[in-house]
Formats: sequence, C-alpha cells, structure tokens
Amino acid sequence: MRYLHTMVRVTDLDKSLEFYCNGLGMKEISRKEVPEGKFTLVFLAAADDEQAAKDNRAPMLELTLNWDSGEDYAGGRNFGHLAYVVDNIYDTCAKLQEMGVAINRPPKDGHMAFVRSPDGISVELLQKGESLAQQEPWTSMANTGEW
Repeated sequence: MRYLHTMVRVTDLDKSLEFYCNGLGMKEISRKEVPEGKFTLVFLAAADDEQAAKDNRAPMLELTLNWDSGEDYAGGRNFGHLAYVVDNIYDTCAKLQEMGVAINRPPKDGHMAFVRSPDGISVELLQKGESLAQQEPWTSMANTGEW
C-alpha cells in the first residue's frame, strides 16, 4: 500500500491556490475540470516533491471545488478523505470486512472503494494499475452510510 493524497474541499479555488502555492510554496501538478459532475480537482505537491509527485511517487494534496454547492463546509466538512493505492482491492476489502469494518462504497468496479477509520475518517482505496475484473460479492453489494 502507498499513500496517495489527502482531499480538502475549497470554496474559492483562486484564494486556496494563492495560499497553498504562493504562501506555502506548493506546486500545481495537475488539474481536472469535470463539467458533468460540476467539480474541479487540483493536485498539489510540496516543492521538493514536485517531480516525484508527477511520477506518482510522492503524496499530494487534492483541492476539490464543487461548483455551485453553496455549502459552508462548517464543522470539518472541508476535509474529504485519505487515499491509498493497494495491490489487490478485493483482498484488502475482504481483510477489512473480516475485521468488522463496513465497506461503505464497495469496489463494484474493481477499482475504488471507501471505508471509514474507527474515528470516522473517510479512506479511499484504489486498485494499483488496471481495474480488476468485477466479481462478487462486491459487484452486487450496496453502498452503506457516508463515505
């Protein structure tokens, strides 16, 4: 398993980039506009990690701007999730499930799942490399709770 990124929601992307990039010296690694989902993702890395982040060898900060959400993000709603890449998403989810962890968003697609830590922190698990072939019980498992 390898740590990928931490996601935080932002309400003003320009102000956030001013703070993280101009203030802290972070570097923008990539940006993705998703009109159908009405959001923008911007990935940042510490200046010393810039090349490693571009090569997917260093963790990043993901800024998520939800267009027209109008949400205040009070009470910590601006924090999104931690993300890790795993060698086999099905094996990882099965192990967590055996430990009593609820799989809030099962890996139906063989690529992505969400669980929560004992303290309620959302954790995204992503399959390393290509998505695995869909398989049961994951394909038909319902989403539960929040992720």
